[in-house]
Amino acid sequence: MIKNSWLLLVAFAFAAGCATQEPPKPAPPPAPPPAPAPEVKPAPPAPKPKPAAEKVTSAGTVHFDFDKAELRPDGKATLDELASKVRGINLEVVIAIGHADMIGSDAYNQKLSVRRAEAIKAYLVSKGIETNRIYTEGKGEKQPVTGDKCKKMGPEHRSNKKLVACLAPDRRVEIEVIGTRQP
Repeated sequence: MIKNSWLLLVAFAFAAGCATQEPPKPAPPPAPPPAPAPEVKPAPPAPKPKPAAEKVTSAGTVHFDFDKAELRPDGKATLDELASKVRGINLEVVIAIGHADMIGSDAYNQKLSVRRAEAIKAYLVSKGIETNRIYTEGKGEKQPVTGDKCKKMGPEHRSNKKLVACLAPDRRVEIEVIGTRQP
């Protein structure tokens, strides 16, 4: 038994001594680094909603002398103020409606009211307002603001000074400006 053990030991030593050891395998190349994750750009912020345009209306009244369509100094001042107000808005339309008092024929007063409205238009155009934005109309004597208060003041004639003075508010052009303003 010792002999067998001894033989086994010698055989084992022989086998171990003769065996060549394989050189160690080279280490595998390092794994490539993981591909960078695609850069995700954050979505641009949603645009701020545009503020709604503000509707702008402005009104004014310009008065005229009896049987005249020329602007008075106070009328020019009113129009200058109106023109400066509309500079900051997106102008849609300017409406100028001329009126006359009841002295004279309907046909004459109709033409006079149109001439008054056209005088307003010409002045506003001279202040830089586009002519195609200004609408004019004449109402003649159809829409008096004095009502019946002047009707009993005597004959409807230009020589009736009290009547002419009473009807002064009817000799006018009403102006309305419509546009939008961006906040």
